[in-house]
Amino acid sequence: MNRTKGDEEEYWNSSKFKAFTFDDEDDELSQLKESKRAVNSLRDFVDDDDDDDLERVSWSGEPVGSRTRPGSFQSLSDALSDTPAKSYAPELGRPKGEYRDYSNDWSPSDTVRRLRKGKVCSLERFRSLQDKLQLLEEAVSMHDGNVITAVLIFLKRTLSKEILFRELEVRQVALRHLIHFLKEIGDQKLLLDLFRFLDRTEELALSHYREHLNIQDPDKRKEFLKTCIGLPFSAEDSAHIQDHYTLLERQIIIEANDRHLESAGQTEIFRKHPRKASILNMPLVTTLFYSCFYHYTEAEGTFSSPVNLKKTFKIPDKQYVLTALAARAKLRAWNDVDALFTTKNWLGYTKKRAPIGFHRVVEILHKNNAPVQILQEYVNLVEDVDTKLNLATKFKCHDVVIDTCRDLKDRQQLLAYRSKVDKGSAEEEKIDALLSSSQIRWKN
Repeated sequence: MNRTKGDEEEYWNSSKFKAFTFDDEDDELSQLKESKRAVNSLRDFVDDDDDDDLERVSWSGEPVGSRTRPGSFQSLSDALSDTPAKSYAPELGRPKGEYRDYSNDWSPSDTVRRLRKGKVCSLERFRSLQDKLQLLEEAVSMHDGNVITAVLIFLKRTLSKEILFRELEVRQVALRHLIHFLKEIGDQKLLLDLFRFLDRTEELALSHYREHLNIQDPDKRKEFLKTCIGLPFSAEDSAHIQDHYTLLERQIIIEANDRHLESAGQTEIFRKHPRKASILNMPLVTTLFYSCFYHYTEAEGTFSSPVNLKKTFKIPDKQYVLTALAARAKLRAWNDVDALFTTKNWLGYTKKRAPIGFHRVVEILHKNNAPVQILQEYVNLVEDVDTKLNLATKFKCHDVVIDTCRDLKDRQQLLAYRSKVDKGSAEEEKIDALLSSSQIRWKN
């Protein structure tokens, strides 16, 4: 295609493409230089404050937020590299004192002091083992748990566990902080490795035992507990582990059986009182209450029998009676309550006996809305007279109060109590009859 000279001049003058010239300032390099000048000029906008501005420090020992240094492009290759822009972009509004933390060589003691004040302070400059240990010793000497933990996290991240354990073995304060920290964050693996290194077998066993808390499936938890039985626990802890395993084993059997009975709908107790929760993983006392509530009359040979649980786990009489009373009173099974406290001697005579004290029996019965007749029977069994009168007055057991005042020959107290009963009631008539009786020799 032929163009005239005029057409060519018009093309070059009007086109968006420009011819190359050596003195053209609009090329990429000149733009880069301009960017360099702009970046460097931003330094003038950063206040030259002291480094007293407090900054938050994260648990890793690193400052929260970016730690990039202000700077400029050093060469064309730097500018054209794959380094993200944020690695060399400055941050506005941050004091130069903060930047000096990353360029000056702070000593371990200075670093620890700054950490204690909550200032931004990088620990990465401490690379040798000697420097790291000196940093730890400075932190311990400050007696600040947060600083010690922050330094320990840094050491945990930058040292092999063998070296870390070896050095902490002779630094008991730091060692205790690390053990506490690992327990708090749930790092069971490292904790087990540490106890194994220290040959602290009992703590190793206990730490292993705690892992059962992370197992939700009952059967898998039971099998895990079985593996804990042979671990080197103390005698007391060994008995606890064995009981825990046995209890969960029982609970699994009881739960499966009761779920079947409840779904079948043929057992009265489950129809009248549907279960509100599973018995699995419940404490021993809760399991006993459940057994007393749903399986009270079962033979001792069954796993769900309350008597069987009492003997298997050596539950004290007081705990058993207290739990059984609460369960049977909740069901308003007053005959069972009566039988719970009735004992028979070798001559065949019966007697009421309460290892928890009849004053507690009365409180539990009242809490479960026992009839006044039932309450009066057990209030009368309280031996201490003052306690008996207080309970009888509190729960309006009028006959007990009246009879006790009569036995004490306390006319004034009986007269005062007369105002607390209903007008024209049988209790008022009884009080009037006693007050007018000439056969009682009142003491006041």
